[in-house]
Amino acid sequence: MAIFALGKKDTQSSQTKIRPTVVRTQNVAKELISIAKSNDVNIHSIDFNVLDVQTYTRVNKENEEVDWEEATDGELETLLTEKNLLNKYFGIKQMYEIEVFSKLPNDPYQDFHLAIGANATKCKVYLSIKEDSQLSYNKNLEQDLRTLIDKSKVRANILIKVFDSMVENVVSKIAAYVRVQESAKYEKSEMHLVAESYEPILTQNDALILHYEKKQKVGEQEKVNYANRGFIKSVKKGELLIEYIKAKKGKAGRNCRGEFLDPREPLESNTPNFSTDNTIEVINSDSKIEYKAVENGYVVLDGNSYTIKSDIDVDEISFKSTGNISAGLDSDVSISVTESDVMKDAIGTGMKVEVSEIEIEGNVGPNAQVIAVKARVGGQTHKTASVKADDLRINVHKGKAFGKKVYITRLEHGEVDAEVVDIVQSVGGNIRAKEITIQSCGSYVNATASRFIEIKKLQGSENIFTIDPLLKGSVKEGLKQNKEDISKLEKNVKSIKQEIEQYTEVVQKNKASFDDVRRRLVHYKKNNVKMPSSFVKQYNKFKKAKEHLVKIKKEYSSKKDYLALLTTKTASFQDNIFNARIINRDRWVGHNEIIFRLVDPPIEVAFKPAEGSPDKIFAIVESDDGIYKIEAVKE
Repeated sequence: MAIFALGKKDTQSSQTKIRPTVVRTQNVAKELISIAKSNDVNIHSIDFNVLDVQTYTRVNKENEEVDWEEATDGELETLLTEKNLLNKYFGIKQMYEIEVFSKLPNDPYQDFHLAIGANATKCKVYLSIKEDSQLSYNKNLEQDLRTLIDKSKVRANILIKVFDSMVENVVSKIAAYVRVQESAKYEKSEMHLVAESYEPILTQNDALILHYEKKQKVGEQEKVNYANRGFIKSVKKGELLIEYIKAKKGKAGRNCRGEFLDPREPLESNTPNFSTDNTIEVINSDSKIEYKAVENGYVVLDGNSYTIKSDIDVDEISFKSTGNISAGLDSDVSISVTESDVMKDAIGTGMKVEVSEIEIEGNVGPNAQVIAVKARVGGQTHKTASVKADDLRINVHKGKAFGKKVYITRLEHGEVDAEVVDIVQSVGGNIRAKEITIQSCGSYVNATASRFIEIKKLQGSENIFTIDPLLKGSVKEGLKQNKEDISKLEKNVKSIKQEIEQYTEVVQKNKASFDDVRRRLVHYKKNNVKMPSSFVKQYNKFKKAKEHLVKIKKEYSSKKDYLALLTTKTASFQDNIFNARIINRDRWVGHNEIIFRLVDPPIEVAFKPAEGSPDKIFAIVESDDGIYKIEAVKE
């Protein structure tokens, strides 16, 4: 906002004076500078009064200018209509007769710092009262305020008594505040609208916005990740892909200087010159054209035609060729990576891929991350690679795998965390799942399940097979929270029980007295005798004690039932462990260990099957004397 401040204090000698000078001018600010210069005085040392204001108007004809005519106040009301003011051929200007003189000493408004400011178009003009301004009340305050505002406006070349009907309210508001305060000091700055004309509507050039190409914003402190180059632009059904904003000429206005604001002609330089197919919906309106996705997938510009596809074939995914690919699990984008050379990586070092489905013919390289709903790896995963999918199949796995249903042809010291795991051959590794099946088990396999582990053929040793009902973190957290709830509830139940005992004793000891008081009160009431206040208080006190006792007994019963429910829930965390099984369809060879982890009591029971043992199915059982042990059972 432009600011036009009033003069500052005189910075030169107070002895320097100029003779009062009357001039007629259309530009007050320019005239003041000229007079100060010709008298060799500082511009801030002079002041002026507006003696007279003349307003002139004219309506030009096309290709012809007519003379300006002075308009009276009454004529201005008729002339200054919206129709005239928004007519480009209508003109308005003001001529001011001013008296210029040296600033007077002891100016009563020298500590009242106000300024006139305007917005960019000069269609809104504001009076700003600066912080720490001081103003004392006097009988001429309202008139002086109008004069100060008008002087500030004409100095800023703003028309006065035009577009400023709100000035009276502003002056009244300031004067009322000062009258109450008597001597007012502004603790913070204030701003008031003192003129408002016709704001133009700006012309709008056409624009083509490619929403599908939107980039992730990078903060000043963040480093740019050049791997995120957006190889494919994934989109969702109904998503706005492209938007063409149509050109629109603005509307004329007129500012508070009386200047007509004619909108420029709009530029059209972005008209769509492409076509679309039935995968993209085109919505045409008066102001814009919208292009929306009809289905999930990714945007393809083929020549001069846009379409949405869901399948894509690439040789490899690497920093050099594609960069990271992040289409999203619900994008319906399916990628086939065809690189199958065992000496190369189909998914390059450090690459991140997130799609609905991915088919990888070859290897997943170091520190690569693959996330999908369905994934297949035809080669091998590096020990630092990570693959996550609901439905996951891996040929040779050395890294980390996460999913719901995971099938691995050969596990080589990799990690697997899933719900159901099926492994053809394992040579070392860590497996965590609800159900685990291993066709051929080598050595150094650590398998932990919550339901069962089945080994079809055991060929190695130093394996650990564990049943743990708290395998999943969410279950473990649930048990922890359940135990905390039980502990709090037990304390609460104990406290309520003690309170019940105390109130029961009070009620029993005072029952005879209560019955006597109740009989007397009935007698008083029956004979219309005023009841003694002491009797009433005693009666109400005992009545409240009985009512509270009934209430806490109900609360005690409810919380005991809930405590029983929580206790049962704790036991349920462990119930399934007695149905869990560790099965070895082959004979036991070498040194292997079976472990069952109980919840309550929180103990671990271990068993090492003897080499050559024919026992195949093992479970945890509880003996009559409460001892838990692992035994061979029938299927």
